[in-house]
Amino acid sequence: MSGRIPREFIDELLVRVDIVDLIDSHVPLKKTGNNFVARCPFHTEKTPSFSVNQKKQFFYCFGCGASGNAISFLMDFSHLDFIEAVEDLAGFVGIEIPRESIEYQPGPKKEDLNSLYALMNQVAAFYAEQLRISDEGKKAVEYLKNRGVSGDCAGDFMLGYAPDEWKALASRFNQKLLLEAGLLVSKEDGQPYDRFRGRIMFPIRDKRARIIGFGGRVLDDSLPKYLNSPETSLFHKGKEVYGLYELLEKNTKPQKILIVEGYMDVIALAQFGIHYAVAALGTAASQAHLDLLFRFSSELVFCFDGDKAGREAAWRAMESAFSCLKDGRQIRIMLLPQNHDPDSLVRKEGVDGFINRVQGAETLSEYFFGHFSNELNLSEMEGRAQLINKAKPYLEKLPESVFKEMMFARLKELSGWNHLDVLENVATLAPKQHPKISRKRPLDNGRLSSARVAVALLVQNPRLAELLEQRKIDWSGLEFSGAPLFKNILQTIADKHPANAAVLMECYRGTTEEKPIKALAYLDLQVTDDKTDAVFCDAVNRLLTQAKEAGLARLLDKEKNQGLNAQEKDLLLKMLTEK
Repeated sequence: MSGRIPREFIDELLVRVDIVDLIDSHVPLKKTGNNFVARCPFHTEKTPSFSVNQKKQFFYCFGCGASGNAISFLMDFSHLDFIEAVEDLAGFVGIEIPRESIEYQPGPKKEDLNSLYALMNQVAAFYAEQLRISDEGKKAVEYLKNRGVSGDCAGDFMLGYAPDEWKALASRFNQKLLLEAGLLVSKEDGQPYDRFRGRIMFPIRDKRARIIGFGGRVLDDSLPKYLNSPETSLFHKGKEVYGLYELLEKNTKPQKILIVEGYMDVIALAQFGIHYAVAALGTAASQAHLDLLFRFSSELVFCFDGDKAGREAAWRAMESAFSCLKDGRQIRIMLLPQNHDPDSLVRKEGVDGFINRVQGAETLSEYFFGHFSNELNLSEMEGRAQLINKAKPYLEKLPESVFKEMMFARLKELSGWNHLDVLENVATLAPKQHPKISRKRPLDNGRLSSARVAVALLVQNPRLAELLEQRKIDWSGLEFSGAPLFKNILQTIADKHPANAAVLMECYRGTTEEKPIKALAYLDLQVTDDKTDAVFCDAVNRLLTQAKEAGLARLLDKEKNQGLNAQEKDLLLKMLTEK
């Protein structure tokens, strides 16, 4: 990235995109009246409550409350950060992103990163060549054949071989770049040497197909068996997984993703036609790993060896799993039989047998409470008390959701402790008023104030600010419910000139006003396009009248009880004259 994305470009992008086309490409929409509807992609439901308004360029779910513009949808649906969502949206529209130049770059410059990516490709090609033509490489090929890896599969994963030499890379490529890429290690005397020597090499590609690091495996039992690239400007092992690019090449929307422990497990499963496995890179699966994978599938299956180390690794994964389990996401735990890994088990039981194990993997809830049931004596009060103390911290990590409420309900059932004040959390079991109840309220029954109507219409139609500019209203002395937000919106429209509600909403991203702006943007006022101007002007007139009457009443009351200063007397005279 060579600079910030200009705000003007983001605004133009939101004008160019049709949110209906964007969302329909991810979630099939059906036209109903003025809106398009679907089952919400952000929570499980039987009847559609997810609505997309083409005029407002805005989506809203009346079930879970998810809402926003096209950028918000991509951030929520694909679990992208803001910059990634803008990049994806620009790609969808088919335009390039301009960048503002900035004096200070906190990270490597784009041209430096491009040089590193180019180097990684060259090194991967060198390793692949060594696997094919060198005498040492032939031993590596023999090892791979014995593991059942075909030439085609080795080609799909770009497998290679690092010569057992101290300077195989250092003598062929730019040493500065090699050091930056983590491919060289610098001695105390300043003389660098190759990090990977005498190993089968596994290039690690990100989801954009760029090689960001390497993993290497020895051909014998020497240690360390596996060696990974260190942290670099390209490679962050806590955020990347092995095999994701190859998985997405086979299926961009896999039904499930299997998380295994090693490179060879991923490759062995792919060799048998199971193309939905990835591996964490020498570290426990983090929340960043899981959020990345949930962008592409709603179901993740952890696959661990059945030995003590595997069981411990499965339990460590709970920390990350609970933090990212929103509604619509599912995690299962698959513990393998003793003395088996995925590679050996798929060969023993065959593809169908292995797939049956994947499909029959325990749900997270079953595994979680089963773990405590095996560990604690729940027939005793002490065991049930320990259950609460041990399980509750995990459950509190769950995002607010129906699943969280059900997990707490299960904990209450197992512990026999039914006091809500002990186990209650912000995910209450009390029913909430469904947003659909309030969205069809008529305008004339007194339940929608003039201020609410005026502000909502202004948010949904920023052009209405021009009508107020023509009237030259003095807002300084007017006070009414919602006045600060109304004035704030008017000032934002005057400063930013948003083309529509989606652009206006983007101006408030990350601010305290974002939530009320979103609520107002999808408030159904039942006003047809040809009546919008008239209803807005009428609401503003009533608002101004109410505000003036309230102000006049305050001044008269103060005059009677306390007296007025000279400025207040002039204001009172002016208001009485106008009246």
